[in-house]
Amino acid sequence: MIWLTWRQFRVQTLVAAGALALLALAFAVTGPQLVHLYDTTVATCRAQHDCQIAMNALGSKDNLLQDLARLVMLVVPALIGIFWGAPLIARELEAGTQRLAWTQSVTRGRWVAVKLGLVGLASMATAGLLSLMVTWWSSPFDRIGAGRLDPAIFGERGIAPVGYAAFAFALGVTAGMLIRRTVPAMAVTLAVFAAVQAAFELRIRFHLIPPLRLESALNMNWVTQLGSGGPAGLGSLFVGISPTLPGAWIGSSQVTTAAGQTNLGPMPPACGPNSSYSSCIAAISRMHLRQAVIYQPGSRFWAFQWYETAIYLALAAVLAGFCVWWVRRRLS
Repeated sequence: MIWLTWRQFRVQTLVAAGALALLALAFAVTGPQLVHLYDTTVATCRAQHDCQIAMNALGSKDNLLQDLARLVMLVVPALIGIFWGAPLIARELEAGTQRLAWTQSVTRGRWVAVKLGLVGLASMATAGLLSLMVTWWSSPFDRIGAGRLDPAIFGERGIAPVGYAAFAFALGVTAGMLIRRTVPAMAVTLAVFAAVQAAFELRIRFHLIPPLRLESALNMNWVTQLGSGGPAGLGSLFVGISPTLPGAWIGSSQVTTAAGQTNLGPMPPACGPNSSYSSCIAAISRMHLRQAVIYQPGSRFWAFQWYETAIYLALAAVLAGFCVWWVRRRLS
């Protein structure tokens, strides 16, 4: 049964191995150069105390390969679910070849377990190797950017892609088994996987660990917006801030009065149409405003990675168990 599964899956395996080899070669050639450029940039910053230009130059290095790495990490789990998971059983059901296997001293349980185990492990290994390469190659960019907890790149680093691949594969197998048609199963797999990913990123991930709350006097260096039209309406003061917490994931930020009210009161006279920005800032600094920031510190990156990976692996295990039960009890 293992040999038969390998024969059916060998083309996908060879294609994946070839793609990984090409990416590994590209990363191996450019990776050491990026590390050297990062070390040079850091040394320049320490010597000249002016990092912005040097960091911008580093961030724009190998833009094409950066975009390719992002695209690959984004689509690979979905492609695994669509092209490896959905056809795995659906194709057999469409052709009726599963009945032949069941008459050759192969039990239903062994038939589905070998398919799930062999191809599922290959899916996880592919995603894991790809993530390992991308995480290593992208490390210089991550150190100068918003940090690895940034929702835009969190799912492209660490071990989380392994969980995504396992879930997408199990989801595809389940869809193919229930729908019994390969193409519709592919469409359903893509739609459900995208919905789960979006819901997890937007609604669940930030709350996996209780966030920290920072309350302090208003840091005027964080102020990015000044204007009217706050909670009290036109004429009331509005102050917008952009907290600078290296590597942190900012959930929300708010400016309040010393009493904790979000209504900051009327616009100070020093912030009128003919006033200077410096005089307005000085007037606001005398108002004793406070700031409240809800955030996840960058030090929790690996904790979030383990939690999220465990959740996706648990979902994949549930789906795989359902597939085994369905094939043994309900599939005909």
